[in-house]
Amino acid sequence: MTGALILVATPIGNLGDLSPRAVDELRAADVIAAEDTRRTRTLLTHAGIPAAGRLRAVHAHNEQSEAVRIVELVRAGARVAYVSDAGTPGVSDPGERLVRACVQEGLAVEVVPGPSALLAALVLSGLPTTPFVFEGFLARKGTARNERIAAMRTTPATTVLFESPRRVGATLVELRDALGATRPAALARELTKLHEEVRRGTLAELVDAVVANPPRGECVLVVGPASRERAVVDDSEINAALQRALAAGASKRDAAAGVAAELGVAKRRAYELAVAISSSAPLGAP
Repeated sequence: MTGALILVATPIGNLGDLSPRAVDELRAADVIAAEDTRRTRTLLTHAGIPAAGRLRAVHAHNEQSEAVRIVELVRAGARVAYVSDAGTPGVSDPGERLVRACVQEGLAVEVVPGPSALLAALVLSGLPTTPFVFEGFLARKGTARNERIAAMRTTPATTVLFESPRRVGATLVELRDALGATRPAALARELTKLHEEVRRGTLAELVDAVVANPPRGECVLVVGPASRERAVVDDSEINAALQRALAAGASKRDAAAGVAAELGVAKRRAYELAVAISSSAPLGAP
C-alpha cells in the first residue's frame, strides 16, 4: 500500500458503530494520530487492536506543527490513520489542517466514513434536510456570534449547531428572541448512547423544556429554515408597518409585537426598528 493520510470516523457514543473497515485501517496503519491518545487507546482495546507504539497525539494545539511531521511520514510511504475523540475528523474537530497540508503536497488522503453527530441530529430532527447549513460551535460572544445568528433570520436552509449543555439554554433563548418564538427546531443530546433524546418543537417550546429539565451530555441544535415569506421581508416593509402602528397610537413595544406577528419576523428586529423610528421622529411627534 502507498502512503496516505486516512481520516477514520469513530463512534460518537455507541462503540458498536465502529465499522469493520475502520478496524482494518487502524490495525494496518503504520501510525495512528489521535486527538486524545488515552481515549483512542480505549477504543483500540475494545476493538482488539494493539497500539504497539503507533500512537501519536495530534490535537487542536499542535496540529499545525504536527502536520509537517505527518506529511513527511506519508511522503515516506507510511499510512497514517487520524482519529478525533468522536465522530468524523475535521468536523468541528482537528483534522482539517492535516488534510490541507497533505493536499498541498500532492499526497493521498482517504476517508473511512462513519458516525457523525451533525448528520445524526439532522436526520432525526424531522426538519428539511436539503439544503442545510452547518455552523458548528458559534462564537461565545461578540460581533461574530451576533452576525451568524442575524444571518439565520433569513436563511432558507436548516441550520445545525453544536452546543455544550451548560450554554444550550442561553443559546436557545437568544435564538428565540432573534428568529421568532415559532421557528421550528430540535434539540438532540447523547446521540447513539443509552439516554439518547430528541426534543422537537418551536424555539419557544424548547426554551420552556430546557428550563424545566436542563439537558445533560453533548447537544446538537437543529433550527428550521426561515419561511419563504420571512426571507423576503426587508426593513423598508417592516418600517412602513411600524409607522402605521405608531401613528395609530401604539407603543413601541406593542407596535413591534403586532408587526412581528403580521410579517413573521423576529420581535427583537421589529422593536429595534421601532426604537430607531421613534428616535428620528421630530419633537412632538408620537
